[in-house]
Amino acid sequence: ISIKDIRRGHVVGNAKDQPPIEAESYNAQVIVLNHPNKIMAGYTPVVDCHTSHIACKFDVLVQKIDRRTGKELEPEPKEIKNQEAAIVKMVPQKGMVVETYSQFPPLGRFAVRD
Repeated sequence: ISIKDIRRGHVVGNAKDQPPIEAESYNAQVIVLNHPNKIMAGYTPVVDCHTSHIACKFDVLVQKIDRRTGKELEPEPKEIKNQEAAIVKMVPQKGMVVETYSQFPPLGRFAVRD
């Protein structure tokens, strides 16, 4: 493949050894740093993951966790607010490739923009 064929949002990987796979949904650890309102299931912000910018729905708030230790504070919370962290099931609205942070850090990090 030529470098000229690669565009913003494309993911290139080794087709023989762990090829990139489009995610139907994924669980993400989300820390709310600066948001004016409460965040509930159904919220659909734009997620920046590497070079892609894709709307992702917060489908289910799985659990509220402690920001520092990662221990569960509340199962299936109704909402999360500033300075809180949670595990959230996210559903991309278009094709998106994400990886676990431990296996491939650049595709395991993302920023949420409203």
